Amino acid sequence: MAERVIIDHVGHRGDGVARVDGQTLFVPYTLGGETVEAEPVAGHADRARLLRVETPSPERIVPFCPHFGTCGGCAIQHWQPEAYRAWKRQIVVDTLAQARIDCTVDDLVDAHGAGRRRITAHARRGEDGVLRVGFAAPNSHAIVPIDACPILDPGLHGALDAARALADVLRPTNKPLDIQVTAANNGLDVDVRGSGPLPAKLIATLSRVAEEHRLARLTRHGELVLMRAPPVIGIGAARVTLPPGSFLQATVAGEEALAARVMARCGKAKHIADLFCGVGPFALRLAEKSRVTAFDSDAGAVAALQKAVTSVSGLKPIRAEARDLFRRPLMPQELRDFDAVVFDPPRQGAEAQTRQLAASKIPVVIAVSCNVTTFARDAKILIGGGYKIESVTPVDQFRHSPHVELVARFVK
Repeated sequence: MAERVIIDHVGHRGDGVARVDGQTLFVPYTLGGETVEAEPVAGHADRARLLRVETPSPERIVPFCPHFGTCGGCAIQHWQPEAYRAWKRQIVVDTLAQARIDCTVDDLVDAHGAGRRRITAHARRGEDGVLRVGFAAPNSHAIVPIDACPILDPGLHGALDAARALADVLRPTNKPLDIQVTAANNGLDVDVRGSGPLPAKLIATLSRVAEEHRLARLTRHGELVLMRAPPVIGIGAARVTLPPGSFLQATVAGEEALAARVMARCGKAKHIADLFCGVGPFALRLAEKSRVTAFDSDAGAVAALQKAVTSVSGLKPIRAEARDLFRRPLMPQELRDFDAVVFDPPRQGAEAQTRQLAASKIPVVIAVSCNVTTFARDAKILIGGGYKIESVTPVDQFRHSPHVELVARFVK
C-alpha cells in the first residue's frame, strides 16, 4: 500500500532515508526534505519504490539521461551539483568519524573528465525469449536495453552497438554474457565472458563481427579471437599494451588525479614499493624520479608493465613481480629498503598486507582506495602500528554514483 513519506536525508548509497514508525526506510531517487509517495518493495521491509514526489526539494534538478531510474548505473542525477559534491565528501567524513579516525578531509576532486572509459554490458534472454543488451536495473538482475549512455568517454563510441552484435552471434548458446569494453587509444578492446566452449564456425562469425565493428581486439575469456592492433593506452610517457579484460581506473581524469596526488605525497623518496600495481598507473609515473619495485597478483598486468618499461627512455629502474599480496604479503624484512610504499588494493582492501606495513619501519605509506569502509579498517591498523594519518583527499571519478576514491598519506 502506498504511503506518504518525508525524506530526512540522502544516505551513503544514494537513497533517500526516512523514518517511518520508528523504522528506517530507503527510497531511491529522493532528496532530503522532500515529501513523496512510495510503496513497499516486496521482500524488503526497509525499501520502498518512489511513486511520486509531492513536495520537491529546491535542490532537485531534471536528470539528463532518459534511462535514469530504470538503469542501475547511476544513483544520482537529480541533485544540484554543489549539494551532490558536499554529500559525496561527507560520505568520507562520516565513515572516518565512525571509525574514530581524526584527520582533515580535503575538498572533493571532480575527476569525471571525458567520462567512463570502460563498461561491462550484460546480455540476457528474458522469460519472453527476447535478448536484451545493456546494464542491470537497480537492485535487480533484469537487463535494461541501452542504446546510448551519456556518461561514457567518446572513445567508447560504438561499444554498445558492438556488444549487441556479438551477443546476437552468441544467441544460440543461450547463456548469460558479460561483455567488457575498454576504450584504448587505438580502438575498442572487448572481452566476452560466459559463452562457454564454442564451435569453430561460431568463432569465425565472431571474428567477422569484430572486423565489421573495427575492434582493436576481441577476446573470449581472455583467449584471442581477433586482433587488428594491440590495444594501447598512454601512462605518463609510456605506452602500455593492455592485457585482455585488464583493470583500469574508470576515467582517464581519475587516473591522472590519483597519480598526481600519489606522486606529490611520495615526496623525495628514492625507492618506492608499488603494491597492487596493475599495469602501472603509478609505477610508470613514479619512475620519472624514483626507483620502483611493483607487485600484483595479475601476471598479465605485471607482464604488460614490464613490456611498457621498454617503450620509454629516461625512467628510473622499475622491477615488477607477480605476487599474491593477500596470501603472501610483503613482510617487514622485505620492506626495509624502501623509502615509501604505495598500495591500491581492490574493494576488499588489504588487511593482511596492511598488518605487515604496520609492523615495518617504512617512513611513508600512501594508501589509495575505492572503498572508504575497508580503507578505514586498514587505516586503523596502520595507526595502531604507530603511523599518523595526514589529510585524506576524496576523488570523484564515478560521478552520479555513491562510489568515491581517496588518497591518504601516513607517516611513521
